Amino acid sequence: MIEIRNIKIPVDKDIHYLEKKIIKKLRLNEIPEYEILKKSIDARKKPDIYYIYQIGVFLDKNREINLVKRLRDKDVVLNERTIYNISDRLMENPDRDKMKHHPLIIGAGPAGLFCAYILAKYGYAPIVVERGSSIEKRVEKVNRFWEKGILDTECNVQFGEGGAGTFSDGKLNTQVKDKYGRIRFVLEKFVKHGAAPSILYDSKPHIGTDVLVSVISGMRKEIEELGGRFLFDTKMSEIIMANNDNIVDNSKESDKALSDYPNRIIKVRLSQKDSETIVETNHVILAIGHSARDTFSMLYDNKVSMLAKDFAMGVRIEHPEKLIRDALYGKGEAGAHLPSPPYKLTYKTQKGRGVYSFCMCPGGYVVNASSEEGYTAVNGMSYSGRNGANSNSALIVTVRRDDYESDSPLAGISLQRKLEKAIYEQGAGKIPVQKYIDFKKGVATKELGSVLPQTKGEYICGNVAGCLPDYIKDSIVEAMTSFNKNIPGFDNDDAIVSGVESRTSSPVRILRNDNFQSEGIKGLYPCGEGAGYAGGIMSAAMDGMKAAEAVMSEYKPQ
Repeated sequence: MIEIRNIKIPVDKDIHYLEKKIIKKLRLNEIPEYEILKKSIDARKKPDIYYIYQIGVFLDKNREINLVKRLRDKDVVLNERTIYNISDRLMENPDRDKMKHHPLIIGAGPAGLFCAYILAKYGYAPIVVERGSSIEKRVEKVNRFWEKGILDTECNVQFGEGGAGTFSDGKLNTQVKDKYGRIRFVLEKFVKHGAAPSILYDSKPHIGTDVLVSVISGMRKEIEELGGRFLFDTKMSEIIMANNDNIVDNSKESDKALSDYPNRIIKVRLSQKDSETIVETNHVILAIGHSARDTFSMLYDNKVSMLAKDFAMGVRIEHPEKLIRDALYGKGEAGAHLPSPPYKLTYKTQKGRGVYSFCMCPGGYVVNASSEEGYTAVNGMSYSGRNGANSNSALIVTVRRDDYESDSPLAGISLQRKLEKAIYEQGAGKIPVQKYIDFKKGVATKELGSVLPQTKGEYICGNVAGCLPDYIKDSIVEAMTSFNKNIPGFDNDDAIVSGVESRTSSPVRILRNDNFQSEGIKGLYPCGEGAGYAGGIMSAAMDGMKAAEAVMSEYKPQ
């Protein structure tokens, strides 16, 4: 493949203009077979705005080599796409043990789904255990909560098929480095099940909540066709372990050194609404989300190695979409026809706190993302069209372990709950909102200004700032002056602040070794966002794939 980099074309030009640029760049007489590898927007010199393309061109191999040599252009190079293929790596250990029982995957978020897909594809017949409902029923329950305030604590914005990212913007960008082709593999699976093909090359790809629903449903059906099973409305309530010294095992594995694993998984207890079942298994992939607080407590009680980690909390801020569009694209004609723009903002306070935008939702909504009675958390969500009146983003502040009130591994969860409870009481269960000018002063908002909140779930005016620790509130106020330099109007007095944005990532890390297994427990594989090893849809999906690979490297299918 010949890769052409940095092809710049005005945003008002069509595909034929791009093809002419390709022909000219390669000095060809005809349009070659090509593929868009990457597409981004360059608005640094607005109102002149350009698309920047990277293009892959496919010719005869010898012709590609000769053409690149002849052109001597730094933007025209030979390249090869990495195809995800794990079979060769698995064959490095042909003496693998045979799996005795079905592997259980706990959680049907991105990590769980892609772990299940890989295992099912290679014949391992995984069982996916999800405490929430299938995506179709989950949408009904979430909408009922937003419209009527009826919260299902087992199936909501945090719990259910698809994970917490389902009711977000569906952003697919990641900073994880990938030399095995996992990123492309994940994106191709999303496209196969209904996502726009443009996610394969957009520099900041997203799916959108409305499209994600059908994508997730399609993935589940394919996993089932490959031999996987799903148990919805089912929670893993207990892991049952045995000490290796007391296990009589006639398999080859009994001869191996197990000194690093004094305990091993032998069963799990699964709980449904009116029943419990104990299932035998030696492989549990923990793909729980960052909000599975009761599961974290159960694991902690079972001596699973974990520690508290730093994370971030803050608020949501809303601006008119047009304000953000004009600031980033300018007020010229070109910007008016471009997609609603995202932004990314970072700042370090004088006291060393990081403040940054997170899960930015162009043309989106602030959603009530609560999962426990008596506690309120918010998140952001966009549909695929990103055509809402406001754009919103989390503005979050680093929270350190020395901010916690104890040294318990679950201390971060306690801090989350403390803020969520205060916010719940402030809004009586509704989303409390506050004008930025009032947030800065620390006084309650009595009447809204020129910006009206765009929310899923009811909102009420209140004092969000009064519910937050000073280090969060003051850090955000300090950062806003800097952010206003990047986006004029960002510190508008009438901008809407809502809270609390507390579920940005897991405040817990479940420790694992190089074999992806929990320290001291054989057969327990913590992965994904909840276990503290990912920070979004893509990184979680990739971590789930790695967990599947770890299982497959040691065991053959049953």
